[in-house]
Amino acid sequence: MMTMRKVAGAPIALLALLVASTPSPAATSGTSDVILHATATAELSIVDASITLNPSQTDYETGYVSAEGAPGIDVNIRTNSSTGAILRVLCADGSPEITLTDLLFKTQTAPGGAGTSQSTYTAITAADQDLWSTTTATGVSWTTIQTDIRVQNLFNYADTGGGTDYTNTLTYSVVVQ
Repeated sequence: MMTMRKVAGAPIALLALLVASTPSPAATSGTSDVILHATATAELSIVDASITLNPSQTDYETGYVSAEGAPGIDVNIRTNSSTGAILRVLCADGSPEITLTDLLFKTQTAPGGAGTSQSTYTAITAADQDLWSTTTATGVSWTTIQTDIRVQNLFNYADTGGGTDYTNTLTYSVVVQ
């Protein structure tokens, strides 16, 4: 038989039950933030590291030879910048073999967003010149920009026997806007 006594207004059986229970951990939780501090970046990949222009008789008659579209120089770029990127080109050779005023460039690739493109032939210089730009991020996928190349004043370049190669090196760079 169980006798109940009151201790300060509570039955003893209830107190015994409370004391005999197994302690459990207190329920706790918390959070932790993971922050990726992204910075604007751009990448460039030269698809066509070298092209050779072989003027025909018709080219000599017109005074220039061109490599346009697919035969030109393809450059891939991508950027995560929300304001886009600019593709630039220059010829910084110390002693270029093709006179810079004879070496022309342009692109037929449409600009990205509200960007710009050099759509008419322009003489290359030893300083950066904008070839193409985008005002939006290109994301993970690459954007291909084709550089059309033209060499004019062909009769200024003599053949010293069996065909003579005149070589200039173009340098491309991409910067975020």
